[in-house]
Amino acid sequence: MSEIKNVKLNNGVLMPQQGFGVFQITDKELCKKSVKEALNVGYRAIDTAQAYFNENYVGDAIKESDIDRKDIFLTTKVWPKNYGYQNTLDSVEESMKKLNTDYLDLVILHQPLNDYYGAYRALEKLYDEQKIRAIGISNFNTVQYADLVMNMKVVPAINQVETHVFNQETGLREYMDKHNTHIESWAPLAEGKNNFFNNNILNMIGQYHEKSAAQVALRFLVQSGIIIIPKSTHIERMKQNMEVWNFKLNDYEMKAIQDLDLDKSLFFDYSDPKQVERLNNFEV
Repeated sequence: MSEIKNVKLNNGVLMPQQGFGVFQITDKELCKKSVKEALNVGYRAIDTAQAYFNENYVGDAIKESDIDRKDIFLTTKVWPKNYGYQNTLDSVEESMKKLNTDYLDLVILHQPLNDYYGAYRALEKLYDEQKIRAIGISNFNTVQYADLVMNMKVVPAINQVETHVFNQETGLREYMDKHNTHIESWAPLAEGKNNFFNNNILNMIGQYHEKSAAQVALRFLVQSGIIIIPKSTHIERMKQNMEVWNFKLNDYEMKAIQDLDLDKSLFFDYSDPKQVERLNNFEV
């Protein structure tokens, strides 16, 4: 099995460049089984969120696994309903209880909505108290990211956004590079949208390397310096998703995949008021 590489965050903390996501795995036994299998095959980063409704299952799985907590990079995300200084402090403490841990490696603000200034300052307090090792954000565009950087003490270590071959976020990445903020991809396989797995370019490159379209797409992301958190409840797919560290794309292949960029989301439109209303009304 290929060994996952680490990236160094802007505060010096090491983070695996590939982790295991648990979005939409809400069944208790399936979630626990999936996390334990992911840890068994070599994943050392687990990404959950308050809005995934499975933090307690993830915590149970880690506790029951043979892997020490200190060897696992554990991420959760705060939902906007829990934003605001005190609300965020309370909600992170609750998340730690559910996750059976007294510290978190990374805590992310899940959406650029509601009182994220107050929420971020709460994360800064927890960071100063060494209860969290790194602070991140999610779904922040370039303007929102720049505003946050200008007005907070701690520069975000991570911005987790929709990033895949059809939405490569090159402008956001270039700006964040100025502050050494890493980009982390959610939906690195675009959840199969836009006929992802049948894409001719990905499959042609995959045939040459004896890899699948998914493996080529994941390799493109990690070779571009992007952190990935693919999800699967099938152990064989978990293993396949890890087999991206034993081959390399050449410049021609990288350019061909770069040209697939549509520079738009396949999921959300934050300029749509109905979308903003839906996210703000979502209860956790």
